[in-house]
Amino acid sequence: MNDGTLTAAQAALAAEHAAVYGYGAAGGRVAAGRRAEATAAHHAHRARRDALVRTVRDLGGEPVAADPAYALPFAVPGPAAAVRLAAVLEDRVADVYSDLVRAAEGPLRREAADALREAAVRSVRWRGSGVPFPGLAERAADGSREGRAAETDRATGADAKTGSDAKATTGTTH
Repeated sequence: MNDGTLTAAQAALAAEHAAVYGYGAAGGRVAAGRRAEATAAHHAHRARRDALVRTVRDLGGEPVAADPAYALPFAVPGPAAAVRLAAVLEDRVADVYSDLVRAAEGPLRREAADALREAAVRSVRWRGSGVPFPGLAERAADGSREGRAAETDRATGADAKTGSDAKATTGTTH
C-alpha cells in the first residue's frame, strides 16, 4: 500500500466519524416511519468507522480521531430536514469512498467499493432519486462541484468540498 491509500483511508474514516455524528442529529428528528432506517444507517456507519480504524492501523497510520462536534450543513428542525441531512451525509461518504476505490488495491478496494455502493443506495432511499455515477461529482475549474451536488450544496448551505479535497474539521460534516 502507498501513502495515497493511507490518505484516502484516513479521509474515509473522517467522513465516517462525521456521518455517525450526523445520523445522531438526523435520527432524533426523522419521522417515526423512517426511524428504523436511520438507526440502521447509523449502525452501518459505526461498523464502517470501526473497520476503517483497523485498516488505517494495518496501513501503518494513526487513525484520525473524531471531532468532539461537527457543524451541520443546515439547521435540522424537523423530519424533512433530517431526511435531507441523511442524503447529504451519504453523498459525502460516497465521495470519499470513491477516492479510496481509486487509491486502494485488492480486498481494501473491494471493501471501499462496497461502502460506496451502500452509501449511494442509502442516498437514493433518502432522497428518492440518484445520480448516474455516485461518488464521482464533477468539479469545475474553480474547485466547486457542478450539477446535482452543487445544487444540493447551494440549497443547504453545505460546503462544496468533498472527497480528497475535504477535511474533517469542526465546522463541516465531512
